[in-house]
Amino acid sequence: MIIYGVGILAFCYVVGQIFGEFIGKLIGVNANVGGVGFAMILLIFINDWLKKKNYLDISTEKGITFWSQMYIPIVVAMSAIQNVKVAVSSGFIAILAGIVPVLICLVAIPFLSKLSKNTPLN
Repeated sequence: MIIYGVGILAFCYVVGQIFGEFIGKLIGVNANVGGVGFAMILLIFINDWLKKKNYLDISTEKGITFWSQMYIPIVVAMSAIQNVKVAVSSGFIAILAGIVPVLICLVAIPFLSKLSKNTPLN
């Protein structure tokens, strides 16, 4: 059922928000640091695991796919409510928390690209 896909997304969102708040407190920023991103990564892993175990039926997958496609609008909406001025004035750690993941992604892209070329498609 499609509602199961939405339920899985809701679970991932709640876990991501909790983890984002925890990371924010851990680094001394009074904000959620990457909660939606963590949620989407968790959704990808759960979706992949469910497919490998053949627990995912077509309608559940449609629910997950729909919300996966809504990722960018959700991130834009979430970003609109963030207080960037407070985050930047909180100090260097907040700026570093934004720059480091971008640099890690830039370094990881060529590596992931090589991995995908070596993997045969089914």
